[in-house]
Amino acid sequence: MPTLTKLYSMQETSQHNSKDDCWVVIDGKVYDVSSYLDEHPGGDDVILAETGKDATDEFEDAGHSKSARELMEDFCIGELEPSSPAIPELEIFSKKEPTEIAQKLVDLTKQYWTVPVTIVGISVVIGFLYLHRK
Repeated sequence: MPTLTKLYSMQETSQHNSKDDCWVVIDGKVYDVSSYLDEHPGGDDVILAETGKDATDEFEDAGHSKSARELMEDFCIGELEPSSPAIPELEIFSKKEPTEIAQKLVDLTKQYWTVPVTIVGISVVIGFLYLHRK
């Protein structure tokens, strides 16, 4: 009789991509490794670089031991949906719709353009005064 495990989509898995909430997918299984980050012999940055996505290739390339593979079972929380794409769909922004970051940049340039113009203006006036004194 098959065991019942929870199924997760790749999109759902990709949302768990922070140090406090860290999920990885290895060989179609979903692992919540948030509590293991500080104990990982290779450091937490190695896992954090692969969090929220399929890390099968990176896991295999690292040459993990049999005991590491056995330890993984403690962190298994489910499996990846078979129909789930390996890479979640990306949001595409229209060029007509400014993104939040782009809008902030535009606002900053509108607000602070006077500072460099004022500095250049003062420099020009000082330069003319200096030349007229000679």
